[in-house]
This record gives sequence, structure tokens and C-alpha cells, in this order.
Amino acid sequence: MTDLDSWRERLVVWVAAMTAGFIVVMFAKAAEYATSFFFSLQKTSWWLPLVVTPAGGMLIVWITNRWFLGAGGSGIPQTIAALQDKGSRSEHPKLIGLKLAFGKIFLGVGALAAGFSSGREGPSVQVAASVMHAFRRFLPSGFSVHPKHLILAGGAAGISAAFNTPLAGIVFAIEELGRHFEQKTNGVIITAIVLSGLVSMSLEGNYTYFGHITVGKIDKDIIAPIIVCGLVCGVLGGIFSRTLIESSTRMNGKLGVFRALHPLWWAGFCGVLVALLGAISDGAAHGSGYIFTQNILNGTNTSTWQYAPIKYLATIFTYLSGVPGGIFAPSLSIGAGIGNDMLPLFGHYHAATAISVLCMAGFLAAVTQAPLTSFIIVMEMIDGHEMVISLMAISLIAAIISRIFSTPLYSTLADKQISSITNDNQKPQTNME
Repeated sequence: MTDLDSWRERLVVWVAAMTAGFIVVMFAKAAEYATSFFFSLQKTSWWLPLVVTPAGGMLIVWITNRWFLGAGGSGIPQTIAALQDKGSRSEHPKLIGLKLAFGKIFLGVGALAAGFSSGREGPSVQVAASVMHAFRRFLPSGFSVHPKHLILAGGAAGISAAFNTPLAGIVFAIEELGRHFEQKTNGVIITAIVLSGLVSMSLEGNYTYFGHITVGKIDKDIIAPIIVCGLVCGVLGGIFSRTLIESSTRMNGKLGVFRALHPLWWAGFCGVLVALLGAISDGAAHGSGYIFTQNILNGTNTSTWQYAPIKYLATIFTYLSGVPGGIFAPSLSIGAGIGNDMLPLFGHYHAATAISVLCMAGFLAAVTQAPLTSFIIVMEMIDGHEMVISLMAISLIAAIISRIFSTPLYSTLADKQISSITNDNQKPQTNME
């Protein structure tokens, strides 16, 4: 490969990374507008979500099944499946592609506008991976890195740009996406993260996701909360993860039959449940949970003890409905709610924010079983470097406890994606003539 080809190769990767970062930021802005739109509807009339959420869910699932198969759910399992398969399935329209990226954005924003409990950070992984992978056609022959490595770099860039957490993007690529990839991909990954991060920073400024949070004095008194919160988050996060995994396969009983035969009515049914949870919680069940989490961290929380269980159930019902949407942001929100509920156990009210921050990292680590990514995301999101050891400890404890109840969420769902596509490919083709 000539020097000209080498520079062309670099230019393609740079442009791909900046494009992915730009699209993820636009996705984030669209998601914010969609969430604001829904809450404006909810404030107008308390009963509107009882109509909008189920109707929106039915429409979104119909569009997904009709034109965007593979856009449902988080998007991280599809990305992992595209990376893990040794064949050519990374090209499969159910895993990675520009059409899927467009559908993911459009339908993910629609799910938030309809009031479902979901986030856009997980979908950003599939979107950014699809965008970067699409640029493979512009690479010169003899490209030194396999096109699948663009998927890996794109996924990492998606997390980085979505949360504005570059270090977490690198760790996420290593811990969750690229466990079997060679060292020669590191340059592409870091380049993608840096450039996508620069685009995000230029458009939204050098911000932290939840702002700079004052957590108070961290000393030996934090040890007991770390252990107790780690155990609680590990159990609850493991059950949460197990529920999502089990629901990704065929359900038993009459509900399972109803879901299989009538996916649109099932989506509407799940939407009704989310709307009812929202009605009894003054809207706490809806959206990513960002505002409620920020209020908890800032000490201006007015939510009751019911917030965590309501958000927990609403996120499960959202996933069951089949609408596109991620669980990263809702998991952080649930964790903050759990921490807020556990404050009376410790009596250290001066460290109230610290307890909530610990549970954010603990619950996310339990759900994903990716402790390094979890504690680094939370640390970067709150600019909380003074809590590094505490966040690391609770993330490891919660992830270990979670394994008693569930296998790793994303890799298990990725295996199901690969198995599903394999079964589809092996089905006999009938002669329709």
C-alpha cells in the first residue's frame, strides 16, 4: 500500500468518526425534544399518556417489523453479534447498516415521544457502528484493519459521544465489544473516540452528563454503604437482567401465545402498563429518567420511595413491548432511586449524593456485568474522580452478585441474535411459482 493509500485510509477513518459523532449528537438532541414533547402532553392532560403510549407503541412496533427488523431493543447485542460472527453476517440487515441506523434514530426518538422508559445511549452504539462500517467502501485495497474493526470503533465512539465519556468509550470497546480483537485495532478505536468526542464537544460544549456533583467527604464510613448497596444492586440488577434475557425468547402460557400471535396488541398492552405507572407516579415512569436522576443528585428530589420500583417495572415493560430503546440511562436512573431509598439505613445524610452515585454504578454494573465500563461512565458523568475506588468496589461487588442470577446480558442477547439469523438462513426455501 502506497503512502497515498495510507493517507486515504486515515482520512476515511477520520471522516467516518466525525460523521458518527455528529449523527449521535443530533440523535441526542432529537431525543431531548421528543422527551420534552411527551412531558408537555402529559402536563396538558394526565390521561393523554393512556392513549399516546399504547398507540405509539403499536405504531412503532408495526414500522419496526415492517421495514426495520433488527432495530428493536438496545442495539448493543446486534453490534456484538456483528463482531463475533466469523462469517459475513456483519453485513446482515438485521445487525448493522445505514437503513437500520436511520430506523434506530427515527423509532428510538418516537419511543421517547410516546413516553416509553428508554434511553438513546445504547442505540447510539448501533447507529455509530453502522455509520462507520458504511465507510468501508471508500477504503483503499489492502486496508490494514478489517472492516469489522470499524464496527468496533464505531460502537466505542457511540458510547463516548452519547455520554461525553471518552475513557468509558475505550473501556467499553475492550470490555464489552471487542474481547477477541487484536491490538492493531487500538489506533482505529482511539481515533474514532477522539474525533467523535471533538465533534460532540464542538456542538454541545465540554460538559459532564449530570454536571459537577458535590458528593461530600468520602472516608471509611463509606465502606458499609458500598457493601450493602453492592449486594442490593447486585440482586436487583441480576433479576432485571435475567428478566430481559428470558423475555427475549418465546414466553410460556397464554401471555406468550398472545405476544407471538398479536405483537402489535402486545406492544399496546405494554404501553398501557407504562402509562398506568406514569399516571400513579406523576410521569416518573416515562423517558430516560435524566431529570429525576439529576434532581436526586442535586438534592432537590421530590420523588417518593416508589420511584425506583416504578422505573424498574416501566423499563422492563418497555423492553417487552419491542420498541427500539436502550437501558443504560434508565438503569442509571433506577440506581439513583435505589440509593435514595436506602439513605435511611445509613444515617449519613451528608453523603446522600454519594450513596445515590454508588447505586448508579452498582445497578448498571449488575445489569450489564461490565463493571469497568459502569464505574468509569458514572465517574466521568459526574466528574467524580474522588470516588474512583468506591465506584470501582461497588461495581465489582454488584457484578459478581449479579452472576448468581443471570448470564451477561449483552453477550447472551448477541448469541440469541446469531442463533436466530442462523435458523433463518437454514430454513428451506419454498418454490412459490
